[in-house]
Order: sequence, then C-alpha cells, then structure tokens
Amino acid sequence: MKIAFTAPMKPLDHPVPSGDRTMGRLIVKALRAAGHEIEVASTFRSWRKDGSDELQSKVKAEALKEVSRIANTWKYDGSKPDLFLTYHLYHKAPDWIGPALAERFDLPYAIIEASRAPKRKTGNWAFGFAAADTALRQADAVAAIHNADAECLREVVPADRLEVLLPFLDAEPYQQAASTVKPPAAAPLKLLAVGMMREGDKFRSYQVLAGALDRLMQLPWHLTLIGDGPVRSQVVDLFPADRITYLGALGAKELPAQYAQHDLVVWPAIREAFGLVLMEAQAAGTGVVAGNTFGVPDIVRQGETGLLSQEGDVEAFAAHLENVIKNPGIADRLGMAASAYISANHSLEAGAARLNLFARKAVENHKRTQKDQGI
Repeated sequence: MKIAFTAPMKPLDHPVPSGDRTMGRLIVKALRAAGHEIEVASTFRSWRKDGSDELQSKVKAEALKEVSRIANTWKYDGSKPDLFLTYHLYHKAPDWIGPALAERFDLPYAIIEASRAPKRKTGNWAFGFAAADTALRQADAVAAIHNADAECLREVVPADRLEVLLPFLDAEPYQQAASTVKPPAAAPLKLLAVGMMREGDKFRSYQVLAGALDRLMQLPWHLTLIGDGPVRSQVVDLFPADRITYLGALGAKELPAQYAQHDLVVWPAIREAFGLVLMEAQAAGTGVVAGNTFGVPDIVRQGETGLLSQEGDVEAFAAHLENVIKNPGIADRLGMAASAYISANHSLEAGAARLNLFARKAVENHKRTQKDQGI
C-alpha cells in the first residue's frame, strides 16, 4: 500500500529531538517494515504555542497552500497514494492537509495519536479545536495512543473507527546493550533520569523526583541525569551535587548503554502521554519507578516491570524508591521482566503488525462508507 504521511505536531525532520518526533519516525519505519511504501507528503507544522482565531486562520491558509502544492504534484506525476495518514493532531496542531487531500482525491484518511480536550471547545483554541474535530469526524480510522485519550475521543469518533494502538520502539539497540552481563544491583543503587529540561511538566517531574530523593538522603543511591534545555541549571540545582552525575544531552546511539548500565530508571511522568523513555529503559533490561500517568500503565506492568505511584505524589514515589534501594534484588527482578515484556508487546515487529491492521481497517472502512453512499 502507498501511504502519504504528515505530522502536524512535529515533522519528522524537526531539529529538536523529542519523544513525539521519535514516535513519528518509528511509525514510518514500522510501516515500511510491514511492506508499505511511505511518502512524507508534507513537513508543514501547524502547531503553535499560542492560540486565537486570527492566528490559526493564518495557519490554515498556509496549510491550504500546501494542499494545492501537493495536489498539483499528484496530478502531474500520478503519485496519488492509497491512504493518507496523519500522526498526532489536537487543538494546538490541527490537520487541514490530510482531510482536504483525502476529500479531493477520494482517499481513505487515518489518524494516529489523536487527543481531544473538550474544555478547548471555547476560548483561544476554539478554532483549532473545531478543525481537529472536523478531521476526526472525517477519518476512516482513528487510533489513540492510550486509553485515557480514547475516552475523550468517543464523543466524536464512532466506535467502529476508534481503537487504542499501543506505542512501540525498535528494541534491538537496547537489547544489544543489555546483552552484556552486568553485576546484580547493589548499594549505592544506580538511578537514571532522562528527560528534556524545560519549563512546565518536565520541570515539575524533576521537582517531584528531587522531593522524593530528598526524603532518602540517608540511603545509598546515586543519580545520573541525561538531558538539556532552557532550565538545565535549575534542574541540576534541585539535586545534591555529590549524589548526581550530569551527562548533558546524549544522542540516540549513546542512550541504550546508559539504560543498561543503571539499576533503575526513575521518572515521575507528569502529564506524559506514555513516556518513551520508560519503554527504552525496559527494552534495555532496566526496571522503572514512575508516575501512573495517562498511558504509562499501558507500557509498564505494575509490580512486574516497574513500580507506579499516583501522578505527582512525592511520598508514594519516595516509598517505591526506598523499597528498591533497601532491596536491590527488586531492581534485578523488574529489569528481567521488563526486557521480556517489551520484546513480546512493544517491539518494532509488534508495532508493524498493529499498524498494518490499522491501515487496512481505514481502507475497508472507507470502502464501506462509499458503498453505503452509493459511490
């Protein structure tokens, strides 16, 4: 199947790394592994930090120019795809390109990682919210990335077009890193936190982690921090200098070894959709202590591959950490289970199989709609 792809939230070639960009690239890689031909139809980014009718009207106008460009190309060289696929849309990043092209060329249209916040139906984001809802209603298949998003989508997406498509990753580099036998976890426990250092939810996650570790100063632990960003100095200052190692931002090739060399990955996951870092850690055979946020329970098995606490609960997070620090064997048990769990449920192969079924579902739904409409 020939699939046209776009990512209005963050295009695949965006210079700033993030879980969102990584997941978009993984979707393309998995679809190609499943035998599909993928064309990045557009790298247009509709996401804006601030919202208003005037601002988003201008973004829409820019997007429709992109529609005309793509449509002319398809007409000229006959490269019309079999399916248009959009990754990650919501009120801050609506998709005007996919719906317009799908309607113009009578194409199946599908969306992966849609989210919906009904409170944005009015106010500064009303224009973008309405545009995202229009795309959702037109879509032949919609995949939420976790169950919490699916609940919010049910109001606008029919049940036969909506599903939860669990995230996945290319586990091979992490499994290779984990293949080197490491000694059993022992004091001081080697903790690792990986995350962008920016204001908002990321900084709040670091604050929760710092608050939890502050309660455990009498116990033997050492924390490695990986990440960078505009609040780097504030993040580093949250932790005692003699108990941390700051490595800065590392490239994708360097991360697997870091996961595998540590006993436990710790991340409170404030407002995280699911936490790609938590999947990467588990793939490398390292268990996690994390916040029980949105899609995190979909990728971490409580008590088996990780220990989850209520989002933002410093005391509960500290209690889980204390348990593992005092009983290092728990870290080894979590890590062994985590590696097997990711291989079975969240590998690139598993993701490719799920995406293949999803793409074919969109095509079949489109055919059924055409038949019902007598087309």
